[in-house]
Amino acid sequence: MSDHIADAKAKPGAPVSIKKDRPWLFRTYSGHSSAAASNALFRTNLSRGQSGLSVAFDLPTQTALDADDVLARGEVGKVGVPISHLGDMKQLFDGIPLDQMNTSMTINAAAPWQLALYIAAAEAQGVDRRDLAGTTQNDIIKEYLSRGTYIFPPAPSMRLETDVISFTAREMPKWNPMNVCSYHLQEAGAEPAEELAFAMANAITVLDMVKERGDIADEDFPQVVGRISFFLNAGIRFVTELCKARAFTELWDEIALQRYGVQDPKLRRFRYGVQVNSLGLTEAQPENNVYRIMIEMLSVVLSKNARARAVQLPAWNEALGLPRPWDQQWSLRLQQIMAFETDLLEYGDIFDGSAEITAKVEQLKAQARDELAELEKMGGVIRAVEQGYMKQRLVESNAKRLSAIQSGEQVVVGVNKFKEGEASPLVSGTETFLTPDAEAESSQIENLKAWRAARDNAAVEAALNDLQAAAKDGRNIMDSSIACAKAGVTTGEWGDTLRSVFGEYRAPTGIAGAARAPMVNADEVRQAVDKLAKDLGGRPRLLVAKPGLDGHSNGAEQVALAARDAGFEVIYEGIRQTPAEIVAAAVQEGVNAVGLSVLSGSHLSLVADVMDGLKARGAQDIPVIVGGIIPERDMDALTGMGVARVFTPKDFDLSAMLAEVAKVMAAQRGH
Repeated sequence: MSDHIADAKAKPGAPVSIKKDRPWLFRTYSGHSSAAASNALFRTNLSRGQSGLSVAFDLPTQTALDADDVLARGEVGKVGVPISHLGDMKQLFDGIPLDQMNTSMTINAAAPWQLALYIAAAEAQGVDRRDLAGTTQNDIIKEYLSRGTYIFPPAPSMRLETDVISFTAREMPKWNPMNVCSYHLQEAGAEPAEELAFAMANAITVLDMVKERGDIADEDFPQVVGRISFFLNAGIRFVTELCKARAFTELWDEIALQRYGVQDPKLRRFRYGVQVNSLGLTEAQPENNVYRIMIEMLSVVLSKNARARAVQLPAWNEALGLPRPWDQQWSLRLQQIMAFETDLLEYGDIFDGSAEITAKVEQLKAQARDELAELEKMGGVIRAVEQGYMKQRLVESNAKRLSAIQSGEQVVVGVNKFKEGEASPLVSGTETFLTPDAEAESSQIENLKAWRAARDNAAVEAALNDLQAAAKDGRNIMDSSIACAKAGVTTGEWGDTLRSVFGEYRAPTGIAGAARAPMVNADEVRQAVDKLAKDLGGRPRLLVAKPGLDGHSNGAEQVALAARDAGFEVIYEGIRQTPAEIVAAAVQEGVNAVGLSVLSGSHLSLVADVMDGLKARGAQDIPVIVGGIIPERDMDALTGMGVARVFTPKDFDLSAMLAEVAKVMAAQRGH
């Protein structure tokens, strides 16, 4: 009988007293358009039973740029809320008492700045920073590997990361200063053992650096270990994912005890939040995503000893666009039904003693230990990032996954099998997802101008000078950042000041040395490319480019890799390019087509800028192909601009896609 049964000797038929576990935190990842619109969404979600906040910031905010920066064009308010200054942060949490809230912020390169703004906003509410509870993701390593919202080179980035950890250890005892985020590693292709190893190596690197700094007394260091949290992905292979969560739990306990000497089991506990796998959501038959989300959630709530501390579920329609409040409510209700209607929380761990589960957990741990040893031999995580080793591994693993889907070996219902069916009434209306405010960008720019005009510029200058000095002399950046927040410094000004000291960085793409899994129908594609090469007098040249700030480069990397292997000459320089830079590269390289990858919803403005730029350079004959999360309603607009082809996530067959690219190039030549 479970240890939750209070009266073990109760007579048959007598009522049994059951003590239920507390449920996990219910979250939805939210933010769009403006601080005011996001505040309204937060309040709505909290009123419907959400128990914590998870803030999505837009890409300019994540990369420490102001809304009027050239790189911010088309990106303001698209994938999250724009936060340009303290006024925005106050507006975002207006009417939400921050001493009663557990707030998770998905912010990494600019984590010190957004935490500084959050502290300043809380203190404006009369809330002491020591009473604040929540998490800054603050994981820069995975940004170099997958998500792409890094700014500075690895060394100063890691310094800023540890600044936050040291500061919160001293000033904010309830705060989790770092969320080691393996979520995006899985989305970038990581297999379970890679996800385990890379995340653990990341945490070890950061904790070793904090320890070496000497800011934390030895007797206090276990508390620092205990405040490191993790953020996992949960995919559709839910038995494997459940075992992965248990492996994470056991490995972290082992590392905390053996490497850092943490004696208190509570401080060795693997504390993690989870978002189930958004990558696995399908554009085709999107109603099936409801089942996927439910199955994926089971892997992180069923096992009590490895249960997530916080769960956020995507909405069923996130492969189509930004979810509406109703869509988020539907995902929230799934969590509530699991927590409050089922008997899950009345029992101990139902998998303890399972031979199958134990064997899989031990296998994953052994594979992770081998990978950790390999990273150690290379000189650690930072060296592995700089050399491109980890990125290359992810690119190769993702290529294997996509090849398996293309061949049918990995079944995706509604995509590569059981494709025929009834049309979904869920997507039959005109508005099946939320459209960010079309005026969000212009409104935020006007907001920014008004803020700059109203502040004390002398105080701003003094605060920025001190920030620059702190960056140069090695002082913890947090105190100066908080002073900047209160003085009225903007996000872009904070970022530019640190850029002037640390410089900017472009991470390895992982393409150059990556081996690709065999492509289905590869011979047919190569024959088409070879024929085109004869007509052209050389290999067809394809520029694959990521305009704007969108750092989700998985699709672009896989297209570039497959195109290279099919015989194209591929030019791919990674993420974060302006339309002007893309146009210049297309003309200079004499390419036969430009492929643009955009997943942030900024496609209309960015593609228009590229098309206008090509025309201005007399290069309008170069065909432009667009891929990304493109709503059906935008297709006509793109083709009206002159875009030759548009591909979306439903176009998973890379062979067919590249054959179309070859046709476009041939048609341009008149063949």
